[in-house]
Amino acid sequence: MSKTLRYGILGCGMMGKEHIRNIALIDSASVTAIADPDAGMQADNQLLAPNARFCNNLEELLSVDDFDALLIVSPNYQHAEQLLTVFAQTKLPILVEKPICTRLEDVAAIREAAAAHPAPVWVAMEYRYMPAITQLVKQVRDGDIGPLQMMTICEHRFPFLPKVGDWNRFNRNSGGTLVEKCCHFFDLMRLMTQDEAVRVMASGAADQNHRDERYNGEQPDILDNAFVIVDFASGKRAMLELSMFAEGSRYQERITAIGPKAKLECELPGPGRFWPVDTLGAAPISKVTLSPRDPKGPIESEIPVNPDLLEAGDHNGSTYYQHAGFYKSVTEGEPVEVSVEDGLRAVVIGMAAQESIRLGQAITLTDSGFSFTA
Repeated sequence: MSKTLRYGILGCGMMGKEHIRNIALIDSASVTAIADPDAGMQADNQLLAPNARFCNNLEELLSVDDFDALLIVSPNYQHAEQLLTVFAQTKLPILVEKPICTRLEDVAAIREAAAAHPAPVWVAMEYRYMPAITQLVKQVRDGDIGPLQMMTICEHRFPFLPKVGDWNRFNRNSGGTLVEKCCHFFDLMRLMTQDEAVRVMASGAADQNHRDERYNGEQPDILDNAFVIVDFASGKRAMLELSMFAEGSRYQERITAIGPKAKLECELPGPGRFWPVDTLGAAPISKVTLSPRDPKGPIESEIPVNPDLLEAGDHNGSTYYQHAGFYKSVTEGEPVEVSVEDGLRAVVIGMAAQESIRLGQAITLTDSGFSFTA
């Protein structure tokens, strides 16, 4: 990498810090401007990006031409409005964190504006870039299991962490757990099936977490567990099992892909900073296991991650690889790997799942994939 890429960043909370640490690992990339209204966050991030200009909002960030690409890492409910503003006022390349929006009514406007934008727009779906998932996708594409017919994603993890202003405690701000957290997984379903969802059925509740919390007298309404079944146009099926009160296990996620020849499993540990090294030793290493039907016998492969990348964030090194891809898209004209279309479709599946739980019935996605009916 030789061409310089200067980032402006909108939002520098927990995920913003992870982005800054990973950008620092790319020799030809740097952070030159950061906008966040929280003075404490600005002070924290001056340690990570001492040469960056700090400001308070998007308007101030865009007022000076001192960066080449914009990274949006603000709270979920701000993404759509901010993205549309950037489309209208700039020609900048954009990397926008998931979920790209939280309301169904924003989908069409974002899709139309993105289609007219002259620079790359990349939606941050970090799970695609975890090395073990990259290997899983490769083996599915290579035909190791035969044609993929069904897949399951199981995530047993810790509760939502505190965020500035506690915005992630309410559906109206986050889009709901199945949008905020799980659009990653619906993106993986589309990526692996290479197909579009046509029906979503979900069951979920808020059973354990945040029940004793109150914010201005209001109790959080985000889900902490769910099952979601997604039917695809070709007849392929995928299922998500989510529990956000099950962080005691060795692996946080297990992704299973099954075809007529074999089963393929990917197991991923949670963030290393939460692993009790003192009592349990070194953190688990991601692995991929191929289990053929004939001859029987699992073939297990560990997929280690560079320790520097693990130290830089909570996503198994994926944030670095995502930025490496975005860098090539901006500086070398390589194709965008996670498009606005990808980001919107994953979010709409999550919205349909939330609606399925609310109504207690299956939701049909329309032909365009950007709206749904009960």
